[in-house]
This record gives sequence, structure tokens and C-alpha cells, in this order.
Amino acid sequence: MLRIFDFLLAFIAILILFPLLIFLYLVIYLENRSPFFYQKRIGRNMKEFTLIKFRTMSIGTKSCATHLLDNSRITKLGKILRKTKLDELPQLFNVLKGEMSLVGPRPSIPTQFEVIDMRRKYGLYNYLPGITGLSQIKGIDMSDPQLLSQTDLIMMKNLNVFKYFYYLILTFFGKGYGDRVKKI
Repeated sequence: MLRIFDFLLAFIAILILFPLLIFLYLVIYLENRSPFFYQKRIGRNMKEFTLIKFRTMSIGTKSCATHLLDNSRITKLGKILRKTKLDELPQLFNVLKGEMSLVGPRPSIPTQFEVIDMRRKYGLYNYLPGITGLSQIKGIDMSDPQLLSQTDLIMMKNLNVFKYFYYLILTFFGKGYGDRVKKI
């Protein structure tokens, strides 16, 4: 049921936001000639997929978790894109392809061994990863793998249509920062 919502909402969002997507593509292209950032992530059943985002960091930045990077690598435009979460818009294509959900645990990077182990322990690879979720809303990032996994498990065990839309609405209205840890 939620997969149907994922597909329909992602499709409608892409149609409505298409002019914005093109505009952002062009502006980012003018800034650094490489508008998209592609990164391998681990999804459902531990299957790797390529996540797509708008580029927010300078070209040549190593591929690792954001909380491990120097913020000086973020471009001027990247700061705006991250603050407004517009850098996440291309992930709607990952949702259309069935690699992600709109709501679910954020997909981990293959080198985040502690996060991967904790997610495996909590059975979180049984679910599609998401663009947003309870951890993002609470500001929990991947620097605390156990808290992250516990929070994601609570979300997935209790996820229903009401909570799915509740998390989307909270995210849409600016709740959630991701690169900060808060206790649940």
C-alpha cells in the first residue's frame, strides 16, 4: 500500500517540481559543471544502489558520511540546498525506481560498517530505505548507529498510512536536520 503512495507522490512531485529541478540543475551546473552527486548506498536486503542528489560539496570531496567531513567542502549554493533540503529532490527518481521509499531508514554508505552491523542486528534491511523518517525528524544522524537503528526500528514497526503522511508533512515543513544527534 505504501509503495503505491511512494510511486504516486514521487511521480506527482517530479511533474510539479520539474521546472525547479531544471532550474537547480542549471544553477549548479554553472557553479561547478557537475550538478548531480552519485553515491553507492545499501538498500533493502543489503542490495547496493546508486543514490542521486544535487551536488552540495566541491568536486573531489571524498565519499563518506557527512558528519565526518569538513564543512568548508560545502559550496555556497550547497549550503542553501542543504538548508532547504532541495539537494534531496533527485532521490524522487530513486523512489520511482523502487530503490527507496519516501519514508524509511536513511540508506547507509557501504563503508559505514558500524551502521551496517547495527542495522543488520535490528533487521532494518528488511525495509526500503527512505528519504526521510523519524531519525531525520528527531535530528539523529549516523554518528550514533545504535540510537539511529533503534529509532528507525521504532518507526518501521509502527509505520502506517497516518504516520507515513505525518513524517512527510513534518519534513515538508522543515522538521529534521540529520547531522546532529538528539536522544529519543
